[in-house]
Amino acid sequence: MKAMILAAGRGERMRPLTNFTPKPMLKVGGKPLIVWHIENLKKAGFSEIVINHAHLGAQIEDALGNGQSLGVSIRYSPEKVALETAGGIANALGLLVNCEANNEPFLVVNGDIFTDFNFAHLQHSLLPNQSSHLVLIDNPPHHPDGDFALLANKVKSEGNSKLTFSGIGLYRPSLFAHIQKNQPAKLAPILCNAMLENTVSGEYYQGVWYDIGTPERLQTLDQILLVRQ
Repeated sequence: MKAMILAAGRGERMRPLTNFTPKPMLKVGGKPLIVWHIENLKKAGFSEIVINHAHLGAQIEDALGNGQSLGVSIRYSPEKVALETAGGIANALGLLVNCEANNEPFLVVNGDIFTDFNFAHLQHSLLPNQSSHLVLIDNPPHHPDGDFALLANKVKSEGNSKLTFSGIGLYRPSLFAHIQKNQPAKLAPILCNAMLENTVSGEYYQGVWYDIGTPERLQTLDQILLVRQ
C-alpha cells in the first residue's frame, strides 16, 4: 500500500514562519514535521510515498529528494495552485495506483499534524465494500464542535458527540474518480456523500496528536519533544 502526505497548504495562520518555509518543513524536536511522518510511515512498512506541494514546494523536494536518505521512495505531485485536499489527492492518483482498474486503497495523512499513530494498523482496516476509513480523535480546544459522529465503527456526518477528523485516512481511488484533474475540490463534501451511502468506516484514537495550526502550537510541541529527548 502506498501513502500520501498532504503538503500543499499555504499555512496562512503560521505566518510569518511560512513566508519563507513550507509548513511541513517547520521543525519540532529538531526535525521537520514531514520527516517525522516519513520515519513513522517507514517504520509501519510504507516504502512508497507521494507528496503533493504548492507553496515553496521546491524546498521540500530539495530537502527530501527521492527519499533514499530516509530509506523510502518519494515521488512528488506539484500543484501550480493549491487544489484543496480532494483535488490534491485526485491530481496524484496516477502516482498512487498502479493502473486505472486498480481500486486498492492508499493512506493519506496531513503534513501539518504530529502524531505517534501506528500507521501499520491501517493496512487491513478497509473492507471491500467501503470507500474510506477515517481516524477520529477527541475534539481539541480550537475545534470543540468536532466533524463527524462515530456510530458502531461507521462514520456519519450527523449525530451526537461528534469527534474531530485527525487528518489520517484510507481511501479508494474510486472516491475521487469524478474530480477533474487540476481542479480544486474539498474532501468533506465527498466524504459526507459517501457517508450517506454507508461506505465510510472509522475508529477512535486517543494517542498523541497535535494540529500545528499556529506558531504557538508549534512552539509548545517543540518544547514537549525536546524535553523527551
